[in-house]
Amino acid sequence: MEINYKIIKKLGILSDDTKKWKKELNLVSWNDNEPKYDIRDWDETHSKMSKGITLTKEEMLKLKEILNKIEIED
Repeated sequence: MEINYKIIKKLGILSDDTKKWKKELNLVSWNDNEPKYDIRDWDETHSKMSKGITLTKEEMLKLKEILNKIEIED
């Protein structure tokens, strides 16, 4: 089964490795479905990707709430 996707909006780069792949947060529509927030590594042309995680708007808001409560330690 072929998976199609469309990056609706690039939201930010979380990290950049030496092999020219970048971990990104994007809004992506998978198989013509409603767009979801998506975190995964992409190659430079966005033609290859790693496994990742997708979140609905509600899940993203909950994650944001949780992250805002976390104390980051060195």
